[in-house]
Amino acid sequence: MQLVKSSRDNFLRPLQIVSGIVERRHTLPILANILIRKEGDQVSFLSTDTEVQITTTAGIGAGDGNAATTVAARKLVDILRALPEGDVALTLNDKRLTVQSGKSRFALQTLAADDFPTVAQGQYDASVTMPQKTLRYLFNMVHFAMAQQDIRYYLNGMLLVAEGKAITAVATDGHRLAFCQVESDQEYARRDVIIPRKTILELQRLLEESDEPVQMDIGGGQIKFTFGSVELISKLVEGKFPDYGRVIPKGYRNSFTLPRETLQRALQRAAIMTSDKFKGIRCIVEPGSMKINSTNAEQEEAIEELEIDYGGDAIDIGFNVTYLLDVLANLKTDAVTLSLGDPNSSALLTIPGNADFKYVVMPMRI
Repeated sequence: MQLVKSSRDNFLRPLQIVSGIVERRHTLPILANILIRKEGDQVSFLSTDTEVQITTTAGIGAGDGNAATTVAARKLVDILRALPEGDVALTLNDKRLTVQSGKSRFALQTLAADDFPTVAQGQYDASVTMPQKTLRYLFNMVHFAMAQQDIRYYLNGMLLVAEGKAITAVATDGHRLAFCQVESDQEYARRDVIIPRKTILELQRLLEESDEPVQMDIGGGQIKFTFGSVELISKLVEGKFPDYGRVIPKGYRNSFTLPRETLQRALQRAAIMTSDKFKGIRCIVEPGSMKINSTNAEQEEAIEELEIDYGGDAIDIGFNVTYLLDVLANLKTDAVTLSLGDPNSSALLTIPGNADFKYVVMPMRI
């Protein structure tokens, strides 16, 4: 039975949307597959790793009748990428799926659609809507501060808070914290959820720079994102996220603004002299100047000196240079403001004239 007849690119697009979360090695072999379901001319593609599930639909069905099967996701994507541009047909015959284009023909094994473990949808009791580009911006501004495989599992994700007209995203790994807020057209009763790291990274890949809406439905330990032809369902991380309001410093008097690229390049040069294990640099801030100093086990040294418009206290403070470079690479602004308390207090990095973004970095003993 013929399932699909379409140009290669129209077939490849939905496959690429769903195949991102498929892991090559899994305890359940069927999870390396995607579920293909044909109903008339509509063909849906579904993938899951039991934590996240992505579904998309395309009008590329061929012939009458309905059918469903599962096939190795990566293999099918690799075949389509390798084929030249042109029409592709997908046919299901007796548990084998045939991909045909021109004089190329591939026969793939399938597993029964009934055995595919789809994620059961819960009851959703809250909904938040915003443009895709706004949600993408929120994620982009804080994602790099998420923890990776931390035993404090609630840090391996991003906090999303809807309250009043403010939508806030916060991420921290215990050494640094990124906070970003946007204003919504609608007003919401307070709701906060922790979205897993894998879901955030996948959404960054899928969300587009468009004004088209994305709807987030929340409830029962689950969140559903619906945008364009994509539906993504994810489990939420249980646990109590740190009180970010207490972490963000207030009332620092020692602050100065400098060009973002100038600071970034100076830190990149200083980072060359740090070791792989120890990424520490010293920042000596005095009226009119900021010195960045790094050394390594071979007694090698780098010194960078920047002129700054500053008349505050002299401060000698250490940082993990990676944490500063991460945020500077992510921001697209011309300038950044650095605010300091004392050598043992966190530093606060902000954007001049923008109170909606804050980045806190813990100091490091050098």
